[in-house]
Amino acid sequence: MLDEQAKKTLLRKIPHGLYVCGVKDGEEINGFTASWVMQGSFQPPLVINCVKSDSRSHAMLSASGVFSLSFLEAGQKDLAAQFFKPQRLVANKFETVNAYLGEATGCPILEEALGYVECRVVGKVEHGDHTVFVGEVIAAGLHSEGDLLTLESTGWNYGG
Repeated sequence: MLDEQAKKTLLRKIPHGLYVCGVKDGEEINGFTASWVMQGSFQPPLVINCVKSDSRSHAMLSASGVFSLSFLEAGQKDLAAQFFKPQRLVANKFETVNAYLGEATGCPILEEALGYVECRVVGKVEHGDHTVFVGEVIAAGLHSEGDLLTLESTGWNYGG
């Protein structure tokens, strides 16, 4: 028998970094705060990125087959919050931040992030309310040194 409270408590203890995932579809760009991200392989370098299936960003990522991850620095909670709301409520999330389009994917990258990876989708698992995208890292860059912003440090919950 599944103890719902135990499940929720324990799943929320899984540590997560916070990233802004940049996506594109044609000329349209968007970004969202991602926390269900992990490295999946050394060779080739793979990143696992889980994206809510009913989101606009999911549709854009599925159509283009590429995404970027900007690694947020500890202390950038406000920046993470800016990308947490759905695009239909916020419109252009990049209007007030310094960003550029990655050379390998054309996906948006935040200048003030610690750095970024650009990925090409090489696999996906569609099961449950999130799709697991497997992205091969095809470009990366470091902007600065620092500690990664974590979900736990924000006091937010996304899980359980």
